[in-house]
Amino acid sequence: MARETSRERREKAEKFQNFNRPKLKIARTTASGKTYIDYKDTESLRKMVSGNGKIQSRKRTGANAMEQRMIARAVKRARYMALLPYVNAVS
Repeated sequence: MARETSRERREKAEKFQNFNRPKLKIARTTASGKTYIDYKDTESLRKMVSGNGKIQSRKRTGANAMEQRMIARAVKRARYMALLPYVNAVS
């Protein structure tokens, strides 16, 4: 039985982990230099939510850990204020 070369193994592994999606940045900075994500900016937040209404992972959004926590908080606030739906219902 022939062994796979390391290159073949790497190509096989990379085939399934390919996210060719542009990373979105919606974080803003105040005049004092503090980073924040606005819950009222629903157009940007809608891009951070999947078709079913789930908040997307850091791998998909391209956010760092702090920004991802702010995204989650902003999405939850927007849902509570009825700016975003909790679930995208399909009729």
